[in-house]
Amino acid sequence: MILRAALLFAIAMPSMAQAPAKVYAAGSLRAALTAAAAAFKAEGGGDVAFEFGPSGLLRDQLAHGGHADVFASANMEHPRSLVQLGMAKEARPFARNRMCALARERTGVTTKNLLERMLHPAVKLGTSTPRADPSGDYAWEIFKRADRVRPGSYETLSGKATALVGGPETPEPPQGRSLYAMLIAEGKADIFLTYCTNTKAAAREDPSLTSIDVPEEFAVGAEYGLAVLNEASATGRGFAQFLLATGGRRVLADAGFELPAGR
Repeated sequence: MILRAALLFAIAMPSMAQAPAKVYAAGSLRAALTAAAAAFKAEGGGDVAFEFGPSGLLRDQLAHGGHADVFASANMEHPRSLVQLGMAKEARPFARNRMCALARERTGVTTKNLLERMLHPAVKLGTSTPRADPSGDYAWEIFKRADRVRPGSYETLSGKATALVGGPETPEPPQGRSLYAMLIAEGKADIFLTYCTNTKAAAREDPSLTSIDVPEEFAVGAEYGLAVLNEASATGRGFAQFLLATGGRRVLADAGFELPAGR
């Protein structure tokens, strides 16, 4: 009888194991949230599984039946839309980023001459995909602001920019390699507009690249938003709280993100 009970218990064990919390997150959060999940688990918080991608596409998946416990977006608009749909109770800001430019150091692109170089007819300008990925929307906002500095810039820049990432067909870089560094190495872009965390990571990987700040007069910042879905597991809710608390904020800051004012 004791042996039979032990066997039944052993068979039941896999079904009793708690599934990892599922987090849909912006691709620019990959390194930071992977590190945060490791820290969360080390504190006894449980396992977290991720699906990284363009925030707009992930939001659409959730709105059309996809399942996640937590949604971490590169803007506030997408998590707020889930609140409006009744899928989450609130959207919270949890990190900030800025837009920068990535280019070969030898090309001599600087903050001071960035607009001139982007406007040059021979320079290939890469961005993410507007509407599908907030990084693309932020790039187009740079073009609009640049137009105030030099009229005609918006028409030229929006006309020549190529959306190379952030869409359904975005190429996957080799494991551990920056997608932006790869695209510049392949000659797909001479200047790439993306988040500063991405440009700095690419420059660390490839010393021939440089991260360039966008001039203040047309600089654009990004506020990242977090939403806990209504049917989230306890582990998912715990991970969201971890990101908003001291431990998660420390990991995000170490990854190069700016932080909202403390709670």
